[in-house]
Amino acid sequence: MRATGTVRVDTPIGEVHRRLFGAFVEHMGRCVYTGIYEPGHPSADADGFREDVLELVRELGVTIVRYPGGNFVSGYRWEDGVGPTATRPRRLNLAWHTTETNEFGVDEFVRWAARAGVEPMLAVNLGTRGVDEAVALLEYTNVAGGTARSEQRIANGSPSPHDVRMWCLGNEMDGPWQLGHKTADEYGRLATETARAMRMLDPRLELVACGSSGGWMPTFIEWERTILEHAYELVDYVSLHAYFEEDEAGDLESFLSSGVSMDRFIEAVVEATDAVGAALGSDKRMQLSVDEWNVWYLRRLQAQPLPPNWHVARTLSEDDYSVADAVVVGSLLISLLRHADRVRCACLAQLVNTISPIRAEAGGPAWRQTTFFPFSLTARHANGTVVPLALDVPSIDTATHGVVAAVDGIATHDEASGAVSVFLVNRSATEAIALGLDLEALGAMDLVEHVVLADDDPRARNTTDSPTRVQPRRVPPGAPIDRRLAVSLPPVSWSMLRLERRGSA
Repeated sequence: MRATGTVRVDTPIGEVHRRLFGAFVEHMGRCVYTGIYEPGHPSADADGFREDVLELVRELGVTIVRYPGGNFVSGYRWEDGVGPTATRPRRLNLAWHTTETNEFGVDEFVRWAARAGVEPMLAVNLGTRGVDEAVALLEYTNVAGGTARSEQRIANGSPSPHDVRMWCLGNEMDGPWQLGHKTADEYGRLATETARAMRMLDPRLELVACGSSGGWMPTFIEWERTILEHAYELVDYVSLHAYFEEDEAGDLESFLSSGVSMDRFIEAVVEATDAVGAALGSDKRMQLSVDEWNVWYLRRLQAQPLPPNWHVARTLSEDDYSVADAVVVGSLLISLLRHADRVRCACLAQLVNTISPIRAEAGGPAWRQTTFFPFSLTARHANGTVVPLALDVPSIDTATHGVVAAVDGIATHDEASGAVSVFLVNRSATEAIALGLDLEALGAMDLVEHVVLADDDPRARNTTDSPTRVQPRRVPPGAPIDRRLAVSLPPVSWSMLRLERRGSA
């Protein structure tokens, strides 16, 4: 199959916000314990942080990390996780049916974030707790000193304030599975009062209100409208959570087209938030935080019976990701970039072990899953401004999404240097596509890097026994390009092209 495309630098979409390349750490499974934190591991530092995992987090290019949840936060007492480790209480983690030791808490997370070079993003418990506890945590983290909570932080070994700027007002509060589940009006009122109180203490905060847990929720859109009628002027973002998995029938092309659902989800929320703003007569433009997104084989987790015991950090949702999963992750990144005018933050959920791009064995090695590669390369090379990629491509007929374009893509343009990065996915399960890119508007360009993630077996995975089975392939440069670039997109593939002005090296 053949296709053509044009990089439209003349119609910019929006800035590439660095927070688009965020991630998520929750006290779920082995994400924290034996994931980012494992005292006694050969690579552990004095704080118990795994240096081998830290190196991979830095390579991944993560910019902001949301903590501590997730469903976990709706029953969390943050005070349990500060102070001398030996005196911290053990609690039952009702969200994930485990025992929480509280060895790792807010101070450890902020220290870990500094070591990883990422911005910390905190969530407050608006499930079983409320305004007072949220303000107490904010005082603990952000007040320099001279108050009970700030002096407690200083005594606990953190003399400087943590200065956390971005906060989530609860998590998935529309979900009946959530501790403290609320109606839209109940949550809207609580979020409003919590936001107002937190801003009294620190007016510089950026606050995220809980949107629907997914576009499939029966209350979707009505939830967004109702909560924002309460909280519109006091919050900066509304959250979106989006997970995708291949169905049991193995409908690969529908799965590869998951970005279509992501696009529709984002656009529906944008429309709803703008309608509320217009009805309120507000000049404010609500931003979006897609602070949970990934491929997650949730049905596998739901099929597992609860164990009789409350183990510490039991294995949960350690999905071994395939090439096809990685292509979907790459396509979802394209969707996020395509909406960069409104999506200002996004968090891949999660970071280590649990539905993650990084796996780490207790006492053993850490390695990159297939999904690591499209994320790390996009985070590294998507710079400047997002610009459309106008495509004329064949169509494929999918059972889930109907007729969709066989190729999806987006580009970024660094105006200062003239560099362009192009990100592409071939959604066809069987056909390679020959794509001709028109570069006339860019002037004379050189192709400096062409990377493809594909495999003859789209189910190939990186595993404990074969941690480097799947790797991105660098395509050797061909003949010099003359205003037009021809590239081959294998079936079930993600590709990145990097172009620089001729003679810029």
